[in-house]
Amino acid sequence: MPAGVQGESVARNYAEALLTLARTAEDPAGWGIMLRQVATAMTTDITLSRFLESPRIAADAKSALLSKALGDRVPRHFLRFLQQLVRNRRQMLVPVIADEYDTLLDASQGIVHARVTLARPAGDDETAMIGQRLSKVVGRTVVPHVTVDTTILGGVVVRMGDTVMDGSVSRRLATLRARMGTGRR
Repeated sequence: MPAGVQGESVARNYAEALLTLARTAEDPAGWGIMLRQVATAMTTDITLSRFLESPRIAADAKSALLSKALGDRVPRHFLRFLQQLVRNRRQMLVPVIADEYDTLLDASQGIVHARVTLARPAGDDETAMIGQRLSKVVGRTVVPHVTVDTTILGGVVVRMGDTVMDGSVSRRLATLRARMGTGRR
């Protein structure tokens, strides 16, 4: 589900709150797994997704369904967190909250996720090499998530949080064009 910048910011706030609860329960990894399972169910089960998304169904009915489905399977505070999302009409952000939660949990363990854009597909060996090189640069374990965008022509664009490293051929050409246009050599 695309969330946009505002949705990601809200999702990060919820993820931080859930991580605090999970740490209090001394099971942040387990809570992350439960959250991911709920997110997966929402994205794969169209009936569940439509039920939770429908404005015609009262929040109480949605909370009751969550309680019935999860009440004896998840910690009480985890269930209350999901029910609060429903009351706040933020239940459709669960998949984005799960992503943010995973990112926060990994960051607390020294793991950084990087969005790596290449002009062509990368094999497993190349992806591993990119991860190793980025890990050396930032001094933490970097997990690269590679996407392909042929418009960059070549090179690589790396995004880690708010940091962007643009070594693409298209950026280099744009810089060269700008220099040539201003008469600088």
